Amino acid sequence: MDTGTHIAMGVAISGLALADSTVATEPATMGAVFAGIMVGSLIPDIDTVLKLRNNAVYLRNHRGITHSVPAVMLWPLLISILLTFIVPGASFFHVWAWTFLAVFTHVFVDIFNSYGTQALRPFSHKWVAIGVINTFDPIIFGLHVIAILAWVFGADPVFTMSILYVVIFFYYLLRFAVKSAVKNAVKKTIPNATHIFTAPTMNFFQWRVAATTDVYHYVGRAYGRSITIYERFEREVMPMSPQVEVALEDPNMQAFTSFSPLYRWSISEEGHIYEVRLIDLRYRSKGYYPFVAVAHVNEDLEVVNSYTGWIFSEEKLRKKLNFAPNN
Repeated sequence: MDTGTHIAMGVAISGLALADSTVATEPATMGAVFAGIMVGSLIPDIDTVLKLRNNAVYLRNHRGITHSVPAVMLWPLLISILLTFIVPGASFFHVWAWTFLAVFTHVFVDIFNSYGTQALRPFSHKWVAIGVINTFDPIIFGLHVIAILAWVFGADPVFTMSILYVVIFFYYLLRFAVKSAVKNAVKKTIPNATHIFTAPTMNFFQWRVAATTDVYHYVGRAYGRSITIYERFEREVMPMSPQVEVALEDPNMQAFTSFSPLYRWSISEEGHIYEVRLIDLRYRSKGYYPFVAVAHVNEDLEVVNSYTGWIFSEEKLRKKLNFAPNN
Protein backbone atom coordinates (compact mmCIF):
# COMPACT_ATOMS: atom_id res chain seq x y z
CA MET A 1 0.00 0.00 0.00
CA ASP A 2 1.01 3.65 -0.27
CA THR A 3 2.59 5.55 2.61
CA GLY A 4 -0.57 7.55 3.38
CA THR A 5 -2.63 4.38 3.83
CA HIS A 6 0.03 2.80 6.03
CA ILE A 7 -0.03 5.92 8.24
CA ALA A 8 -3.83 5.81 8.43
CA MET A 9 -3.65 2.13 9.37
CA GLY A 10 -1.16 3.00 12.10
CA VAL A 11 -3.61 5.52 13.59
CA ALA A 12 -6.44 2.96 13.38
CA ILE A 13 -4.34 0.27 15.11
CA SER A 14 -3.53 2.83 17.82
CA GLY A 15 -7.27 3.14 18.41
CA LEU A 16 -7.56 -0.62 18.70
CA ALA A 17 -4.67 -0.68 21.17
CA LEU A 18 -6.86 1.12 23.70
CA ALA A 19 -8.71 -2.19 24.13
CA ASP A 20 -5.57 -3.21 26.07
CA SER A 21 -6.18 -2.08 29.66
CA THR A 22 -2.47 -1.59 30.32
CA VAL A 23 -2.18 0.72 27.30
CA ALA A 24 -5.37 2.58 28.21
CA THR A 25 -4.44 3.20 31.87
CA GLU A 26 -0.66 3.69 31.86
CA PRO A 27 0.38 6.94 30.11
CA ALA A 28 3.99 5.87 29.61
CA THR A 29 2.97 2.60 27.98
CA MET A 30 0.30 4.34 25.89
CA GLY A 31 2.81 6.84 24.48
CA ALA A 32 5.38 4.16 23.72
CA VAL A 33 2.77 1.87 22.16
CA PHE A 34 1.40 4.63 19.93
CA ALA A 35 4.95 5.53 18.83
CA GLY A 36 5.80 1.86 18.21
CA ILE A 37 2.66 1.36 16.14
CA MET A 38 3.35 4.37 13.93
CA VAL A 39 7.01 3.46 13.40
CA GLY A 40 6.10 -0.19 12.86
CA SER A 41 3.48 0.78 10.29
CA LEU A 42 6.17 2.43 8.17
CA ILE A 43 9.50 0.73 8.94
CA PRO A 44 9.28 -2.11 6.35
CA ASP A 45 9.40 0.53 3.60
CA ILE A 46 12.75 1.82 4.80
CA ASP A 47 14.18 0.06 1.74
CA THR A 48 12.81 2.97 -0.33
CA VAL A 49 16.19 4.61 0.31
CA LEU A 50 17.58 2.15 -2.25
CA LYS A 51 16.23 4.52 -4.90
CA LEU A 52 19.17 6.75 -4.02
CA ARG A 53 21.46 4.12 -5.52
CA ASN A 54 19.57 3.26 -8.69
CA ASN A 55 16.31 1.77 -9.93
CA ALA A 56 17.84 -1.63 -10.59
CA VAL A 57 18.85 -2.10 -6.95
CA TYR A 58 15.49 -0.72 -5.81
CA LEU A 59 13.44 -3.04 -8.03
CA ARG A 60 15.31 -6.14 -7.01
CA ASN A 61 15.18 -5.39 -3.30
CA HIS A 62 12.12 -3.27 -2.52
CA ARG A 63 9.66 -5.24 -0.39
CA GLY A 64 12.28 -7.93 -0.13
CA ILE A 65 14.35 -8.51 3.00
CA THR A 66 12.65 -5.67 4.92
CA HIS A 67 9.29 -7.46 4.44
CA SER A 68 10.63 -10.96 5.13
CA VAL A 69 9.80 -13.33 8.00
CA PRO A 70 13.01 -12.46 9.94
CA ALA A 71 12.34 -8.73 9.45
CA VAL A 72 8.77 -9.02 10.72
CA MET A 73 10.20 -10.60 13.88
CA LEU A 74 13.18 -8.26 14.20
CA TRP A 75 11.60 -4.83 13.58
CA PRO A 76 9.22 -4.98 16.58
CA LEU A 77 12.02 -6.17 18.85
CA LEU A 78 14.40 -3.35 17.84
CA ILE A 79 11.69 -0.70 18.01
CA SER A 80 10.47 -1.91 21.41
CA ILE A 81 13.97 -1.99 22.89
CA LEU A 82 14.57 1.57 21.72
CA LEU A 83 11.21 2.91 22.92
CA THR A 84 11.37 1.29 26.37
CA PHE A 85 14.87 2.71 26.74
CA ILE A 86 13.54 6.18 25.91
CA VAL A 87 10.40 5.68 28.05
CA PRO A 88 11.59 3.57 31.03
CA GLY A 89 8.15 3.23 32.58
CA ALA A 90 6.61 1.61 29.49
CA SER A 91 5.75 -2.09 29.48
CA PHE A 92 8.10 -3.83 27.06
CA PHE A 93 5.71 -6.68 26.31
CA HIS A 94 2.78 -4.42 25.43
CA VAL A 95 4.95 -2.17 23.29
CA TRP A 96 6.36 -5.20 21.49
CA ALA A 97 2.95 -6.86 20.95
CA TRP A 98 1.27 -3.82 19.38
CA THR A 99 4.37 -2.90 17.36
CA PHE A 100 4.46 -6.45 16.04
CA LEU A 101 0.83 -6.15 14.96
CA ALA A 102 1.63 -2.92 13.11
CA VAL A 103 4.63 -4.42 11.27
CA PHE A 104 2.77 -7.61 10.44
CA THR A 105 -0.24 -5.65 9.13
CA HIS A 106 2.01 -3.57 6.87
CA VAL A 107 3.56 -6.64 5.27
CA PHE A 108 0.26 -8.53 5.14
CA VAL A 109 -1.70 -5.84 3.30
CA ASP A 110 1.15 -5.35 0.80
CA ILE A 111 0.72 -8.87 -0.57
CA PHE A 112 -2.75 -7.99 -1.88
CA ASN A 113 -1.60 -5.56 -4.58
CA SER A 114 -0.06 -6.46 -7.93
CA TYR A 115 3.49 -5.53 -6.88
CA GLY A 116 3.47 -7.87 -3.89
CA THR A 117 6.31 -8.69 -1.50
CA GLN A 118 8.88 -11.37 -0.80
CA ALA A 119 7.15 -12.02 2.51
CA LEU A 120 8.14 -15.69 2.55
CA ARG A 121 11.90 -15.07 2.60
CA PRO A 122 14.13 -16.85 3.53
CA PHE A 123 11.96 -19.90 2.79
CA SER A 124 11.12 -18.65 -0.71
CA HIS A 125 12.23 -15.71 -2.83
CA LYS A 126 9.01 -15.87 -4.82
CA TRP A 127 7.02 -12.65 -5.04
CA VAL A 128 3.66 -13.00 -3.31
CA ALA A 129 1.30 -10.71 -5.22
CA ILE A 130 -2.41 -11.50 -4.99
CA GLY A 131 -3.42 -8.46 -7.03
CA VAL A 132 -6.87 -7.55 -5.70
CA ILE A 133 -6.13 -4.11 -4.22
CA ASN A 134 -4.51 -1.15 -5.98
CA THR A 135 -1.40 0.28 -4.29
CA PHE A 136 -3.61 3.22 -3.36
CA ASP A 137 -7.21 2.23 -2.84
CA PRO A 138 -9.40 5.32 -2.29
CA ILE A 139 -12.13 3.29 -0.60
CA ILE A 140 -9.78 1.77 1.98
CA PHE A 141 -8.11 5.12 2.60
CA GLY A 142 -11.46 6.91 2.78
CA LEU A 143 -12.88 4.41 5.29
CA HIS A 144 -9.83 4.97 7.50
CA VAL A 145 -10.22 8.74 7.31
CA ILE A 146 -13.90 8.48 8.29
CA ALA A 147 -13.10 6.22 11.24
CA ILE A 148 -10.25 8.46 12.43
CA LEU A 149 -12.46 11.56 12.21
CA ALA A 150 -15.16 9.75 14.17
CA TRP A 151 -12.57 9.05 16.89
CA VAL A 152 -11.44 12.69 16.86
CA PHE A 153 -15.05 13.83 17.35
CA GLY A 154 -15.65 11.56 20.30
CA ALA A 155 -16.54 8.06 19.04
CA ASP A 156 -15.20 5.13 21.00
CA PRO A 157 -11.92 4.22 19.24
CA VAL A 158 -12.02 0.49 19.94
CA PHE A 159 -15.57 0.07 18.69
CA THR A 160 -15.00 2.40 15.71
CA MET A 161 -11.82 0.71 14.52
CA SER A 162 -13.30 -2.75 15.06
CA ILE A 163 -16.23 -1.84 12.80
CA LEU A 164 -13.76 -0.35 10.31
CA TYR A 165 -11.84 -3.59 9.93
CA VAL A 166 -14.96 -5.73 9.75
CA VAL A 167 -16.11 -3.57 6.84
CA ILE A 168 -12.68 -3.75 5.19
CA PHE A 169 -12.63 -7.54 5.59
CA PHE A 170 -15.84 -7.82 3.57
CA TYR A 171 -14.49 -5.27 1.08
CA TYR A 172 -11.50 -7.54 0.46
CA LEU A 173 -13.83 -10.49 -0.11
CA LEU A 174 -15.73 -8.39 -2.64
CA ARG A 175 -12.48 -7.53 -4.43
CA PHE A 176 -11.64 -11.23 -4.71
CA ALA A 177 -15.06 -11.84 -6.26
CA VAL A 178 -14.59 -8.99 -8.74
CA LYS A 179 -11.14 -10.26 -9.73
CA SER A 180 -12.54 -13.74 -10.34
CA ALA A 181 -15.30 -12.29 -12.52
CA VAL A 182 -12.77 -10.26 -14.53
CA LYS A 183 -10.51 -13.27 -15.03
CA ASN A 184 -13.45 -15.39 -16.22
CA ALA A 185 -14.44 -12.63 -18.64
CA VAL A 186 -10.89 -12.58 -20.06
CA LYS A 187 -11.01 -16.36 -20.50
CA LYS A 188 -14.23 -16.02 -22.51
CA THR A 189 -12.74 -13.21 -24.62
CA ILE A 190 -9.44 -15.04 -25.19
CA PRO A 191 -10.34 -18.72 -24.71
CA ASN A 192 -6.89 -20.04 -25.64
CA ALA A 193 -5.00 -17.81 -23.17
CA THR A 194 -2.22 -19.65 -21.37
CA HIS A 195 -1.49 -16.83 -18.91
CA ILE A 196 -3.80 -14.08 -17.68
CA PHE A 197 -2.70 -11.05 -15.69
CA THR A 198 -5.20 -8.76 -13.97
CA ALA A 199 -4.39 -5.67 -11.93
CA PRO A 200 -6.76 -3.34 -10.10
CA THR A 201 -6.84 0.40 -10.66
CA MET A 202 -8.10 3.21 -8.40
CA ASN A 203 -11.46 2.86 -10.14
CA PHE A 204 -13.38 0.06 -8.41
CA PHE A 205 -14.77 -1.38 -11.67
CA GLN A 206 -11.74 -0.92 -13.94
CA TRP A 207 -8.90 -3.45 -14.14
CA ARG A 208 -5.82 -3.69 -16.32
CA VAL A 209 -5.67 -6.99 -18.16
CA ALA A 210 -3.02 -8.74 -20.20
CA ALA A 211 -3.06 -12.23 -21.60
CA THR A 212 -0.75 -14.54 -23.49
CA THR A 213 -1.48 -17.29 -25.96
CA ASP A 214 0.97 -19.46 -27.85
CA VAL A 215 0.96 -16.89 -30.64
CA TYR A 216 0.07 -13.45 -29.25
CA HIS A 217 0.25 -11.08 -26.30
CA TYR A 218 -3.01 -9.19 -25.65
CA VAL A 219 -3.32 -5.96 -23.67
CA GLY A 220 -6.60 -4.41 -22.61
CA ARG A 221 -8.85 -3.09 -19.91
CA ALA A 222 -11.80 -4.59 -18.07
CA TYR A 223 -14.78 -2.58 -16.93
CA GLY A 224 -16.83 -4.98 -14.86
CA ARG A 225 -17.20 -8.04 -17.07
CA SER A 226 -16.73 -6.09 -20.28
CA ILE A 227 -13.28 -6.65 -21.79
CA THR A 228 -11.73 -4.25 -24.29
CA ILE A 229 -8.57 -5.43 -26.05
CA TYR A 230 -6.45 -2.44 -27.06
CA GLU A 231 -3.48 -4.12 -28.70
CA ARG A 232 -2.23 -7.49 -29.85
CA PHE A 233 1.46 -8.31 -30.30
CA GLU A 234 2.81 -11.36 -32.03
CA ARG A 235 5.02 -13.42 -29.77
CA GLU A 236 8.51 -13.76 -31.19
CA VAL A 237 11.65 -15.29 -29.78
CA MET A 238 14.28 -12.65 -29.18
CA PRO A 239 17.12 -13.15 -31.68
CA MET A 240 20.40 -13.73 -29.89
CA SER A 241 23.51 -11.82 -30.88
CA PRO A 242 26.63 -10.68 -29.00
CA GLN A 243 25.02 -7.26 -28.50
CA VAL A 244 21.81 -8.74 -27.10
CA GLU A 245 23.70 -11.08 -24.79
CA VAL A 246 25.73 -8.18 -23.40
CA ALA A 247 22.58 -6.06 -22.96
CA LEU A 248 20.73 -8.80 -21.09
CA GLU A 249 23.61 -9.10 -18.61
CA ASP A 250 23.22 -5.45 -17.62
CA PRO A 251 21.93 -4.98 -14.02
CA ASN A 252 19.03 -2.80 -15.17
CA MET A 253 17.88 -5.40 -17.67
CA GLN A 254 18.23 -8.21 -15.13
CA ALA A 255 16.27 -6.24 -12.55
CA PHE A 256 13.49 -5.78 -15.09
CA THR A 257 13.28 -9.46 -16.04
CA SER A 258 13.30 -10.50 -12.38
CA PHE A 259 10.28 -8.26 -11.77
CA SER A 260 8.24 -8.47 -14.95
CA PRO A 261 6.65 -11.78 -16.03
CA LEU A 262 4.99 -10.37 -19.16
CA TYR A 263 6.92 -8.21 -21.60
CA ARG A 264 7.85 -7.82 -25.24
CA TRP A 265 11.13 -6.73 -26.75
CA SER A 266 12.42 -4.45 -29.48
CA ILE A 267 15.89 -4.19 -31.01
CA SER A 268 17.10 -1.28 -33.09
CA GLU A 269 20.28 0.44 -34.26
CA GLU A 270 20.97 4.17 -34.16
CA GLY A 271 24.30 5.12 -35.64
CA HIS A 272 26.83 2.78 -34.08
CA ILE A 273 24.66 2.08 -31.05
CA TYR A 274 22.62 -1.08 -30.64
CA GLU A 275 19.48 -0.63 -28.50
CA VAL A 276 17.75 -3.49 -26.70
CA ARG A 277 14.44 -2.57 -25.07
CA LEU A 278 12.13 -4.62 -22.86
CA ILE A 279 8.56 -3.36 -22.44
CA ASP A 280 6.27 -4.47 -19.61
CA LEU A 281 2.79 -5.10 -21.01
CA ARG A 282 0.96 -5.01 -17.67
CA TYR A 283 0.78 -1.27 -17.11
CA ARG A 284 -0.51 0.34 -20.30
CA SER A 285 -1.46 3.96 -19.65
CA LYS A 286 -3.01 6.26 -22.26
CA GLY A 287 -1.58 4.21 -25.09
CA TYR A 288 1.91 4.13 -23.61
CA TYR A 289 3.83 1.39 -21.81
CA PRO A 290 5.70 3.28 -19.09
CA PHE A 291 7.63 0.49 -17.41
CA VAL A 292 10.67 -0.38 -19.51
CA ALA A 293 14.30 -1.44 -19.47
CA VAL A 294 16.72 -0.16 -22.09
CA ALA A 295 20.38 -0.88 -22.73
CA HIS A 296 22.62 0.68 -25.37
CA VAL A 297 25.58 -1.36 -26.58
CA ASN A 298 28.44 0.04 -28.68
CA GLU A 299 30.58 -1.62 -31.35
CA ASP A 300 33.03 -2.79 -28.68
CA LEU A 301 30.22 -4.75 -26.96
CA GLU A 302 30.13 -2.35 -24.03
CA VAL A 303 26.93 -1.11 -22.39
CA VAL A 304 27.31 2.66 -22.69
CA ASN A 305 24.11 3.43 -20.77
CA SER A 306 21.04 1.67 -19.46
CA TYR A 307 17.90 2.36 -17.47
CA THR A 308 14.92 0.61 -15.97
CA GLY A 309 11.87 2.22 -14.42
CA TRP A 310 8.75 4.22 -15.11
CA ILE A 311 8.99 6.65 -18.03
CA PHE A 312 5.96 8.31 -19.63
CA SER A 313 7.56 9.78 -22.74
CA GLU A 314 10.38 8.94 -25.11
CA GLU A 315 11.94 12.34 -24.50
CA LYS A 316 12.22 11.71 -20.76
CA LEU A 317 13.71 8.29 -21.42
CA ARG A 318 16.41 9.84 -23.60
CA LYS A 319 17.21 12.31 -20.83
CA LYS A 320 17.48 9.51 -18.29
CA LEU A 321 19.83 7.66 -20.59
CA ASN A 322 21.70 10.85 -21.46
CA PHE A 323 21.52 9.62 -25.02
CA ALA A 324 21.37 11.60 -28.25
CA PRO A 325 21.51 9.47 -31.43
CA ASN A 326 24.04 10.28 -34.10
CA ASN A 327 22.47 11.48 -37.32
